[in-house]
Amino acid sequence: MQKKLLEIEPYPPAEDTFFLADYIEKISGKSVLDIGTGSGYLADLLSRSFPLVVATDLSFFTLKKQNMFSNNIICCNGADALNYKFEFVICNLPYLDTNEILDIRTDGGKDGLEIPKKIIDSVQSCVIPGGKLIYVTSSLSNFQKLIDYTELKGFRAQIAAKKKLFFEELILVEATKLPS
Repeated sequence: MQKKLLEIEPYPPAEDTFFLADYIEKISGKSVLDIGTGSGYLADLLSRSFPLVVATDLSFFTLKKQNMFSNNIICCNGADALNYKFEFVICNLPYLDTNEILDIRTDGGKDGLEIPKKIIDSVQSCVIPGGKLIYVTSSLSNFQKLIDYTELKGFRAQIAAKKKLFFEELILVEATKLPS
C-alpha cells in the first residue's frame, strides 16, 4: 500500500498552486525551501529571485517525473533530511480532511491536520529567526487549529490572503519565525 501511495504523478499546478505563486512571485532573498514540490512549478518560479532554491518531495517517483525544476531536489519527508536554515520556506500543504491518506499530494488526514503538522514539525528548525514560513490551507480543514499549532512551534502566524473558490476558500498563512 505504501509503495502505491508514493508512485503517483507530480501534483499538477492548480488553483492553490497559482494562489501561492501570486503571493510569492515578488519575494526575493538568498535562500528558499519548497516542501512537497511536486511538478516543481513553485521552485522554478522562485529560482528567478533566489540564488539558492531547494525543493523536497516525499516521493522519489514524483521527483523523477518532475518537469519544471531540476536543481537541488531532495527526496525526504518535509525538511527532515536538511541541516540548513532558510530565509523562506513555502509549502502547498496536503490539507484535505480525510480519514486515511490515499493521495499524499492532497490528503491531510484527520481535520486536514495530520500531515501539515508533521511538515511544520520538520520545518521549525530550518527557518532563520525572522524568516518566513508561507503555506496554503483551506476552509475545508481546521485551518485555525493549524495556525495555532504553527504558533506553538515558534512562529507568529497570520492569515495573509484568502481566495474564494466554488467549493472552498483557500487560505494563505504567513508565519514569522520568532527568536529562540
